Amino acid sequence: MSASDTLIAVNDHLALHAVDEHFVHDLHQLIVKNREWLQQFLDWPQYVRSVEQTRQTVQSNMLLHQRGYAKMFMILEDNVLIGVLSFNAIEPANKTGYIGYWLDQERQGKGIITACLQAFIHFYAAQGNVRRFVIKCRVANEASNQVALRNGFTLEGCLRQAEYLNGVFYDQNIYGLIIDDSQQPG
Repeated sequence: MSASDTLIAVNDHLALHAVDEHFVHDLHQLIVKNREWLQQFLDWPQYVRSVEQTRQTVQSNMLLHQRGYAKMFMILEDNVLIGVLSFNAIEPANKTGYIGYWLDQERQGKGIITACLQAFIHFYAAQGNVRRFVIKCRVANEASNQVALRNGFTLEGCLRQAEYLNGVFYDQNIYGLIIDDSQQPG
């Protein structure tokens, strides 16, 4: 993993740290603590059953991070793991990154995701690796829709029955933000 994308400073209290094995235990505990809440929005929490599974997921994400096909960052508040912000997938040829995030339920509504997302976008736009940022979220997920809008994303459309969650297909909104050389974030 290059040192250039290991740590992204957000502010005096928040930082994004690239996925690393030393986060395995804390990440697993955070998932277990938030499993029921996360399951309302994401399909995978129900399948996280052991620290070893979390370790395997972390190791896979480390490889994807190193190869540039995905980027997974731990959200740290005063050096305590409180969530994840990632490019779930990157299309290098198209310079497009698909953003995913989740945050400890107790930390919701404090502007943490917005602050982290702004630093994340600025970092990758400045590097020139990503110019099109995409957020896809369930139409009914008001909080994620608001995150996209609050961060300058444009609603580009609705993907019908594009998300399968807890046995039901849901419509997904797709939001895009394009940052080209003339629009580098300040």
